[in-house]
Amino acid sequence: MNEGSVLTSAPVSPKKIAAQTVYSILFTISFSHLLNDMMQSVIPAIYPMIKQNFHLTFTQIGLITLTFQLAASLLQPFVGFYTDKNPRPYSLAIGMSFTLLGLVFLSMAFNFVTILISVSFIGLGSSVFHPESSRIASLASGGKKGLAQSIFQLGGNAGSAIGPLLAALIVVPHGQSYIIWFGVAAILAIFLLIRVARWYLDHLQWKASNKITLIEDAGPHLPRSKIIFSIIILLLLIFSKYFYLASMTSYFTFYMIDKFHVSVQHSQIYLFIFLAAVAAGTLLGGSLGDKFGRKYVIWISILGAAPFTLLLPHANLFWTGVLAVIIGVIIASAFSAILVYATELIPGKVGLVAGLFFGFAFGMGGLGSALLGKLADQSGIEYVFKICAFLPLLGIITGLLPDIEKKSD
Repeated sequence: MNEGSVLTSAPVSPKKIAAQTVYSILFTISFSHLLNDMMQSVIPAIYPMIKQNFHLTFTQIGLITLTFQLAASLLQPFVGFYTDKNPRPYSLAIGMSFTLLGLVFLSMAFNFVTILISVSFIGLGSSVFHPESSRIASLASGGKKGLAQSIFQLGGNAGSAIGPLLAALIVVPHGQSYIIWFGVAAILAIFLLIRVARWYLDHLQWKASNKITLIEDAGPHLPRSKIIFSIIILLLLIFSKYFYLASMTSYFTFYMIDKFHVSVQHSQIYLFIFLAAVAAGTLLGGSLGDKFGRKYVIWISILGAAPFTLLLPHANLFWTGVLAVIIGVIIASAFSAILVYATELIPGKVGLVAGLFFGFAFGMGGLGSALLGKLADQSGIEYVFKICAFLPLLGIITGLLPDIEKKSD
């Protein structure tokens, strides 16, 4: 569905057309997000294999994640800031081409340094994808920003869940060279993103020809210092969430192998279960935030996970799986709510805000993985999970955020 087709079918006002939710674009960009994050999640999914093949330490495993996350995070705010003023519809397909190159290089990597170079290319692709695709989701939202971000995030989280499962089926049994088969997903994503880019370009041209300027929300009318303080609070909450997620995505398989002596493939099934729970919980955050207020969703999502994260290190195999599902569902809803709350604090800067928050999230995930890898080498993998269990308690600072939003009917 596009604006042009609506214009030819009925005499609807351009402003009403601009306010319609374009679900075809939302689901296409969400599926592209699924493919993007599925390919990225292959990296941590193969850690047990490459750790053994290349005789790596946990510290080196952490450095791989740090390299990928830094490449994925540092450029995002700058990409978002630039494209806020200079939209580049085809940049998404170009960014996905970097991801394709990274996968090809990773399938042929022969030492630690070439692994770092490979994951850097995958990270660069991500740094372009997230801020621009978030803007497209916002443009296609028709005002349902929380729902749109949740649909977009659902794709990413579903991809992150599917990636380890596919890696267990494709890469682990056959070897590192089979990573190249994930390049098929990158090629599919490139074609989809070219179609999205055409809609985006038509959308921009349609707005210009109809002299439509979408009126952004006026903002919360808070003092600049209060807005900056609120952004810092939100970034601290991102730190809490993504440091904890780093422990799960990078080291949950090692934890399961070390504590319960399961196989590599069995451990990846548990990682898939956790990430599937994250995907299932994602959709709740945006829609509930639209209805009841994003501040309350953020509070419940982060602080509400704390009792379960504190129990996890002391559970047996069965209850570890159950608690992982509960934690995944609860903690997943935070990011969409945080991102939309931030765009309401700073209206008209979707690309910059998305780049800042995605970039910071990726950076915290990478830094967390590196530091936790060092800690695992020194004190053991179980100790890492006992320490990380306290991170969601930081969610209590959500109470310092101002109430800036209206609840929908």
